[in-house]
Amino acid sequence: MSAYSLRGLRWFEALSGGAAPLDGLPASLKVADVQLGGQPARLLAVVADSANRFPRARNGEVGLLEGWGLAKAVDDAIEADRNAAAKRALIAIVDVPSQAYGRREEALGIHQALAGAADSYARARLAGHPVIGLLVGKAMSGAFLAHGYQANRLIALRDPGVMVHAMGKASAARVTLRSVEELEALAASVPPMAYDIDSFASLGLLWESLSVERIEQPTATDLARITDCLQQAINDVAGASRDLSGRLGATHRAASSTVRQLLRAQW
Repeated sequence: MSAYSLRGLRWFEALSGGAAPLDGLPASLKVADVQLGGQPARLLAVVADSANRFPRARNGEVGLLEGWGLAKAVDDAIEADRNAAAKRALIAIVDVPSQAYGRREEALGIHQALAGAADSYARARLAGHPVIGLLVGKAMSGAFLAHGYQANRLIALRDPGVMVHAMGKASAARVTLRSVEELEALAASVPPMAYDIDSFASLGLLWESLSVERIEQPTATDLARITDCLQQAINDVAGASRDLSGRLGATHRAASSTVRQLLRAQW
């Protein structure tokens, strides 16, 4: 059994239906153009690459190559569809354990690589590309900010292995001077500290969550269900606002909404 997750790769393979991945990108980045219900879409997934020249990015982390690669793949789609009446959807398949932590990454500007990816996704969204994030595994830290978080709509599969947070439990426990057990107890009453999808959904960030039969290796039924959900998300984006204001209405985001209102009033 591999030490890294294969979920992102398996869902990319299932949704791409055998479409050839685009050339000119790092081996840790899978990108393919497909049709979803007659609508053009570009699938993007960061996957593990045991031969990655950066050791800290061999288990599916988003590092220098992945950040700049995502930016290129998204920018290419923006440019190709610049004059198109219907712009292709961008489907970010999210299964990322972390950004790549390493001295080389810091020295070579991983902050710029991840910001470049996030910026490209945001510009695509604002240019009219439906950007959909499909969470099939971990969506952690700066990796999720770079790959998926800028989506118009976020969809999560309901499974204990699908989790969202700024850092892993062990790291969060060290930073907060708690044991992992104490951290989990705190998360039960403070949703932003939790890792599970229900807590994440309570913050108003998810558009949809749904269960599948076999998340590690999707069945034909799973594929049909997720494909239908993706099509619905793409259609829901059409004609809607291109910003992310729809995430602010949840009960647990009341303080955030108040802060935004006060800032607008003062500035």
